[in-house]
Amino acid sequence: MTASLKLISHKLCPYVQRAVIALKEKGVPFERIDIDLASKPEWFLKLSPLGKVPVLVVTNDRGEVALFESNVICEYIEETQGGAKLHPADPLKRAEHRAWMEFGSAILGDLWGLETTTDPATFDSKRQALVSKFARVEAALGAGPFFSGAQFSLVDAVFAPIFRYFDLFDELTEHGIFRDVPKVSAWRADLAKRPSVRSAVGADYPQLLRAFLVRHDAHLLKLAA
Repeated sequence: MTASLKLISHKLCPYVQRAVIALKEKGVPFERIDIDLASKPEWFLKLSPLGKVPVLVVTNDRGEVALFESNVICEYIEETQGGAKLHPADPLKRAEHRAWMEFGSAILGDLWGLETTTDPATFDSKRQALVSKFARVEAALGAGPFFSGAQFSLVDAVFAPIFRYFDLFDELTEHGIFRDVPKVSAWRADLAKRPSVRSAVGADYPQLLRAFLVRHDAHLLKLAA
């Protein structure tokens, strides 16, 4: 029996987008179920020990297994599914890619602070942290168009959702985060064209993200006033 895959998701979650992008790059059929994280259903809490998305429910002839944590899910997809390889074959290079995936998660931590804070000082602190982190990414990038050259990888799947936030943020304020990182800016533009990246969210993503900022009374919105 071929395993069937069900991805428990949220429309805004960047960690969900990683898994969606990986599945689409592999050409793997899956069912996506979006839930409301403000009112988590009981069936979801039984599946997710941490109460977080994504959760990938894998059903095969031995039963059902729920995988949680986005990088774990992406690694499982890479190891079990056909299609394009999303990790380098070389063990050292593969480990390096995994390290940059973790760095992407650290960037998301600062990004959360940037988008949710109501405090100008915190906003500036998070902005500076992002400037510093993207400078490190800039130093790691080669000729492109992707993180490791011509081959799309899981590192690209991690960073594409990060860059997507800035499609709205760029409209709200001149934050200057990408001012001195031309390679990062080019990478961002190339990822935005990728079909798997474009289709990882719905057409309502910008409206949902703006509504999220409104609910948090985000300082970012005040900069746009």
